[in-house]
Amino acid sequence: MSEVLSVTENMPASSPNALPIALTMGDPGGVGAEIAVKAWAALRHSGPAFFLIDDPARIAKISHELIVIREPSQAQDAFANGLPVLALTGAISAMPGQSQRENAPAILESIERAVGFAIDGAAAAIVTNPIQKSTLMAAGFAFPGHTEFLGDLTKSAPMTKERERGPVMMLSGPQLRTIPVTIHHAVKDAAAMLTPQLIVRTAIVTAEALRDDFAIANPRIAISGLNPHAGEAGALGVEDDMIIAPAIDELRAMGLNVRGPLPADTMFHEEARATYDAALCMLHDQALIPAKTLAFHDAVNVTLGLPIVRTSPDHGTALDIAGKGVARADSLIAAIRLAADMAQTRRENL
Repeated sequence: MSEVLSVTENMPASSPNALPIALTMGDPGGVGAEIAVKAWAALRHSGPAFFLIDDPARIAKISHELIVIREPSQAQDAFANGLPVLALTGAISAMPGQSQRENAPAILESIERAVGFAIDGAAAAIVTNPIQKSTLMAAGFAFPGHTEFLGDLTKSAPMTKERERGPVMMLSGPQLRTIPVTIHHAVKDAAAMLTPQLIVRTAIVTAEALRDDFAIANPRIAISGLNPHAGEAGALGVEDDMIIAPAIDELRAMGLNVRGPLPADTMFHEEARATYDAALCMLHDQALIPAKTLAFHDAVNVTLGLPIVRTSPDHGTALDIAGKGVARADSLIAAIRLAADMAQTRRENL
């Protein structure tokens, strides 16, 4: 393996159109560094190129095939020869399998710098390695997860075109795309949060993203019910008739191709999936269980409705296997490829 290198002054910069993807560190006690190295090895000759925002000394303990860069424009030319790493402002002290609250500032710095690069046009998109939300919250993190944090970081950045603003979470796999209307909330709280306005807004963000980021001209959206059998005409709950159905009527009046509320237990078999491009679900697990069942290793978490493109692996920090060399990079590779495709499609739809 080659030695750790630094980009030199005479190394040519990439062309402005060959923008790399910014990959965040994630929790340094998890598998983020390991799967980043594996993703680079899989993509080094084909691309898309990406750079990792991390502590180079930490990555060098996993692989010597890395190149320290000073700015994103150097990543494209470095990529075939080593994993480009853009250094954080401080060193990281981490033990595999342990999530430590003292690393919270570095974790957040990696995310914030990636977002800044994407907003400024230095990166085509961002891909976020998994974070340990409980550790960040113990250190004062004020958001339920990545999705909400990214929405806050980008709230004042201009959208590339007139669109409904997110953030809205999507799980995207080869066979299914699902969107939870409510995300990181207890089930009883999530059910109480549902309103026609929230469902309408989520559906609009989804439809616009399917058009602008996924190149689906007339998106078909299936909308689930909340209760078993979509409420069974009120016998099993009134939310489906009183909240979800009016939202669907409003969306149809806007010209969106939507249908429902549908019983969630019959929405995800093969014949049903062929009738829609995305499924809008009322609860976190309604959306994530079928998505992860069908594509556990290569589903991608996507944040819709942002002024930047953001994807992520659909798994967590995997502290139980960190440092053992057995973590699979399939979902991260899929996230990097999807981010590049979405960024290209978005540029073509400007």
